Amino acid sequence: MGQVREMITYTNKSSFNNMPRFILIDNIENLNKNSVNALLKIVEEPGNNIYFILVHNIEKKILPTLKSRCLQFKINFSFNETIDISNRIIGENIHNLINFDLISHYNTPGDITGLINFSNEKKINIKDHSLSELLSIMIDNGYYKRNKILKSLIINFIELYFLKEYKAKTSKITLLNIYQNFINKINNSEIYNLDDESLFLEFKMRVLNE
Repeated sequence: MGQVREMITYTNKSSFNNMPRFILIDNIENLNKNSVNALLKIVEEPGNNIYFILVHNIEKKILPTLKSRCLQFKINFSFNETIDISNRIIGENIHNLINFDLISHYNTPGDITGLINFSNEKKINIKDHSLSELLSIMIDNGYYKRNKILKSLIINFIELYFLKEYKAKTSKITLLNIYQNFINKINNSEIYNLDDESLFLEFKMRVLNE
């Protein structure tokens, strides 16, 4: 919410030369309700020469009233395009920063830069940690608590972990049932605003520590 307030303050300031200003907000599906409502107000009545570019994962829902006020462009990147865009944003080859085990073909540039920002903030060397190791660190430290972005990040990692395990195992039915059960519980925790700490701990005990 603090970043949204800063953005609103920025839009209210006059431009020195009245040139167009563009505001890019990635992963808007991770904004909380208050932030979305604040964003909605400024999008409805933007200042002169201010343009918003809102990026979101089409598989996740956003507020319909916000969506209705935007021109929609559907863009799909190949894996190589995602890596190239991420390299340009970071200014470095991400393979020098991230363990390949943490990257999937379903990542977006926002996912990758978000992971790097997370590692810098928490001072975690993600080049030296495998997927299972990083999941254990995130769950043990409760990084997902009261942080929707990190919660989304850890759920993406859990889905990637299940995908890798599914490909590796010969007996897939049990793992698939555990995965479906976990995803259903996560979805219900979102819908009914339930505590999800027990779900992540259960995942660690039943799957990671298996």
